[in-house]
Amino acid sequence: MKRGSLSLVLGLLLGASAAASAQSLPAGLSQNLATAAALPLDPNSLPPATTRNGREIFSNFREGLAAPQCDAEATSPRWRKQFAHAPSRLGNIDDDALPLFGYVVDELRSAGLPTEFALIPFVESGYRPGARNSSGPAGLWQFIATTARNHRVPMEGGYDGRLSAVDSTRAAVRYLKTLHGMFAGDWELAVMAYNAGEYRILQALRRGGMNAQNADASALPGLSPITYSYVEKLHALACVLEQAEGEPDLMAALDRPVPILKGHTLPANTSLAAWSAQNALDPARIARLNPALTAARSGTTVLAPALAGGAVDVPVLAAAEPAPAATPARNAPAAPRAVASASSSARRHTVRNGESAWSIARRYGIPVKALLSFNNLDARAVLKPGMVLRYEEAR
Repeated sequence: MKRGSLSLVLGLLLGASAAASAQSLPAGLSQNLATAAALPLDPNSLPPATTRNGREIFSNFREGLAAPQCDAEATSPRWRKQFAHAPSRLGNIDDDALPLFGYVVDELRSAGLPTEFALIPFVESGYRPGARNSSGPAGLWQFIATTARNHRVPMEGGYDGRLSAVDSTRAAVRYLKTLHGMFAGDWELAVMAYNAGEYRILQALRRGGMNAQNADASALPGLSPITYSYVEKLHALACVLEQAEGEPDLMAALDRPVPILKGHTLPANTSLAAWSAQNALDPARIARLNPALTAARSGTTVLAPALAGGAVDVPVLAAAEPAPAATPARNAPAAPRAVASASSSARRHTVRNGESAWSIARRYGIPVKALLSFNNLDARAVLKPGMVLRYEEAR
C-alpha cells in the first residue's frame, strides 16, 4: 500500500474513532466539542466579546497599578471613610460605575499608563459622565472649559464634549500621558499637575531644589492643600479597593457579566434613542452614558456596549421625529438574536467563544435543562458566540 493511501485510511479510522468517542462523552463536553468544531480556525475572524466578568475589570486595574501595594502611611482615615462607598458602587448591578471604570482602565492600559489614573473620576465626578460643578468644571474628568478646549474636546452650540465620556476620556488620557512623560513617570507628580497645572509643579520643583527623578511629592513647597490631598485621596481609594478584595460579598457581586463599553459613531441625522433601539440597547442607559448628546449630531462618537457583528445602521431621521420601532435597517447586518422571550425577572448572558449550555448553567447555579427550556433550545443545540440567552437566577 502506498504511503498516501495508508495515511488516508488511518485518518478515516481516527475520525471514526473520535466520532464514536464523542458519542460516549457527557452531554456538556460533547456540546463543547461540537461548538469548537463549528468555530472558525482563524482567531481574527471570531466576533469580539461583548461582555466580560466584572472581576476581570478589577484584576486589570490591580495589574496596571504603579504601586500595587497599599501605602498605609500615605492615606488618612478621613479619605478612606469618604471613599468607602466606591467598592459597593462597583458591585451594584444597576450602577454604571463598573462598566465605565472598565472603559477607563482599558484606555489607560492601551496608552501604557498606570491605572492609578482610573481613580481620578471617582474623586472628580464619582464616575458620573453628566456631573457638573457650580464653579464651572463638568463631566467625568471635571474639565473647565479652557482646559477642555486646550485638549481638543469639542465644545460648540448644543454640544459640550466634557459631558462625553469618550471625548473627555480621550483628552484626559492624552493629557495624562504628556504629564507622565514630563515628570519622569512619577504618577503622583502627574496627578498633582493634573490638579494644579504642570507649570505650578515645575515651579515647586525648582523652589524645592528637586527634579522629577528625586522629588518627594508631599514635600513640594508652595502648593495648595487641595493639591497635596489629591494624591492622598487616590492613595486612600487604592487602599480601599485593595482591601475590598478580601470581602466575599463584593467579590461575589463583581462576578457577573459586564458590558464592554466602546465608542460608536452615530450615523448622521440620527437620534440616540433610535440608534439604541435599532441595536437592541436600553435607551435609558445609553442616554445616561452620553449626557452630552441632547439632539442629533453628525459624526458624534457615543459610548455604548460593544456590539456583536458591529452597529446596525439607522435610517436617516429628522431630529424632531420620535424614534421608530426597532425594525432592521435595509442591508444592515442582523444583530445577535435573543432566543428567549422577555421576562421581567430574567437576566441575560451573551455566549462567548467556547462556552456551552453546561458551563453557562454551572456558572449561574441553574440546571442545564432549565436553561435550555427557558431559551426554547434542545439538548443538541450548538451555542454560537454572540447568541443572547436568558436565565432565571437560582433562588
